[in-house]
Amino acid sequence: MVARKAFPFPLFGIAFGLSGLAGTWTVAADALHFTIGIANALWIVAAGAWLISLVRYGLGARTVRQVLADAHHPVQGVFVALIPASGLLLGARLSQYWSVAGKTVVVIMAVLTAVLAAYFVHRLMLGGLELDQIHPAYLLPTVAITFIGGQTLATIGLHELGFASFGVGVLLWLVVGAAITVRLATRPLLPAPLIPTFAVYAAPPAVGGNAYFALTGHPDAFQHAWLGTFVLFLLVQLALIPTIAKLPFALTFWTMTFTTAAAGTYGIHWLVATDAPLRDLWTIVILALVTLWIGWVAVRSILLVVGQHRQTPAAAR
Repeated sequence: MVARKAFPFPLFGIAFGLSGLAGTWTVAADALHFTIGIANALWIVAAGAWLISLVRYGLGARTVRQVLADAHHPVQGVFVALIPASGLLLGARLSQYWSVAGKTVVVIMAVLTAVLAAYFVHRLMLGGLELDQIHPAYLLPTVAITFIGGQTLATIGLHELGFASFGVGVLLWLVVGAAITVRLATRPLLPAPLIPTFAVYAAPPAVGGNAYFALTGHPDAFQHAWLGTFVLFLLVQLALIPTIAKLPFALTFWTMTFTTAAAGTYGIHWLVATDAPLRDLWTIVILALVTLWIGWVAVRSILLVVGQHRQTPAAAR
């Protein structure tokens, strides 16, 4: 019997990116007053991808010791945060239709979020990591999931806990973000497989901004200041497009999808909050760009997997 190939944590980025796309369609449907059916279909696809990924990971002859070893990996371990990140978003959406089940999922994932954040900060404090092993995805188990936790806790009515989670995210963005910036500025360029994680470096302003909208419901002075950081990091990401365009396509491109969706969602929130001129037109443009990018990644992923499968000798399957 042939052992199943390991399912690496970064591939949970597929469900994470699809959840982000579903979120953008949900906000756009509310802004444009059209049917929520497409958004709900995307949420179902995202939930399916998340559950399949969990099963696939578990079928890889995993033990608790192996899971801990995977999470402790200095490069890929941080991607374990993609599991509760997607779970939080899916639970919050489920709560709109099945309150008890959705809230239960969010609370369980929020607890896991707190454990992971504490675990990875603890690891950084103990040392032992090489500076070259640190990369932007270290923001996932520290900053991204705490901001998403703030957003989803607010969605289920736990605003006080949501603000607490948001506050943790701000603190860890300052601390962990500084370490990542030092690594990027003083060491050689990231290896090609990790270059897509540049998108994670730009994620906190968009993800945090969406969380703050969920917590407050309207832009205030803090949100306006936060918008400035979003614009700066967005410009940085645009400047990185030529670097990313040189990369051969790989499934790690899914790492970039959630940031794109979160940025689109944040932009639509601002269009609605300010009742901007041509609001509906700009919302459609943002929705189209987000959908086209993530759709392109999805199609290329399918073609890549099919191509690899055809090249695999039948005896090796």
